[in-house]
Amino acid sequence: MIVIGEKDFHFIHKIMSKRFYCIFLCIFLISGCASVRHAVPESLLNNVRIFGMQDIRALSGIPSDSFKKDFIKLLEEEEKESSSFLIFKTSRTYSVLAISGGAANGAYGVGLLSGWSQSGTRPVFKVVTGISIGAIIAPFAFLGSKYDNKLKEICTRYSTKDILQIRIPFTDSFASARPLGHIIERYFDTKLLKEIALEYNKGRRLYVGTTNLDAQRLVIWDMGKIASIGDDKALKLFRKVILASASIPIAFPPVYLNVEVNDKTYDEMHVDGGISREVFFLYSVLQGFDKALKEKGIDAFRNKYAIYVIMNGYVDPVYREVPDKLSAIAERTVDTMIKAQGIGDLYQLYVFTKDGRGDFNLAYIPVTHVYKARELFDPFEMQELFDLGFKEAAGGYNWKKVPPGINDK
Repeated sequence: MIVIGEKDFHFIHKIMSKRFYCIFLCIFLISGCASVRHAVPESLLNNVRIFGMQDIRALSGIPSDSFKKDFIKLLEEEEKESSSFLIFKTSRTYSVLAISGGAANGAYGVGLLSGWSQSGTRPVFKVVTGISIGAIIAPFAFLGSKYDNKLKEICTRYSTKDILQIRIPFTDSFASARPLGHIIERYFDTKLLKEIALEYNKGRRLYVGTTNLDAQRLVIWDMGKIASIGDDKALKLFRKVILASASIPIAFPPVYLNVEVNDKTYDEMHVDGGISREVFFLYSVLQGFDKALKEKGIDAFRNKYAIYVIMNGYVDPVYREVPDKLSAIAERTVDTMIKAQGIGDLYQLYVFTKDGRGDFNLAYIPVTHVYKARELFDPFEMQELFDLGFKEAAGGYNWKKVPPGINDK
């Protein structure tokens, strides 16, 4: 293993920040040794257990009875609490925060959260979701403004050499995730999990997304429930899920999870959640939720929600003259595809809020910001992004009420 040097920064930047696969097609033409796997059969995907834990995750696109029952139980408890205080037919608005991927651009979202705290208007979020760098930010955002300084440290202090190391020979990736794993171990400790478990028991929810490469599906993890288990196995799984969500394929190796089904052991291959979604909520696993509420006698329209989406990246087109060479054309193409995917994810969230109960709010890096990073994780550029987000939010952020391309009337 060798430590990444200055000459490698541009090379690694292309791999990670753009998920730049095109120029690595030749890799797949070179035979290499592959480890023997025992992947979960498709028919058993919904029946796996990890360390004996149940109902801790859901597969996107497949209705989850456990997640649906959990949300119904939360609303039933809210109804009982209202009744005990003689509060009837009072509408509630729950705040939801969804944080996207974006690698070093996560410093922008962290600055925005900190500036939001400074403004005195940052709500206590009922639900927080995070993916990729958003998965690292989400647990601290979930716990509130007291962790703003720690988040700033995580997202502005570390340079590329602190996060990854190139490894030779290449096997399943170009770099080792060991440095990133050490950072995750440092910040995600027993104390943090206890605090998350405490909020989970108060009825708040924290979710992180990874991609199951075998299944080609986003896996949504109930991180509060994992934290509430409270043992060493839960801490280990919590850290592995965070690492998996931030592990961009080819740059970082996949994170393997040992699972069991019917007393048989299998393995799952998990990578960056951003491969499946740039940002997410739970509507794809809560199908039939309103019908179930009606059957319970709960008025769905009394429970409103405001979704705040932080996109750690550009959403508007950014003009740049592309050199007439294969690598530049491929990089620009993949960058454009990823941006289009992110906008598609925003549209899905926006449409979800159009049921008469939702309020859509969007923040993203303005096109006026000129990206000046000299490496993938450049502390100077990350500080610039943090300061930008902080300044915008401290003065009262002007949330976009619609995705790009729709007139905000």
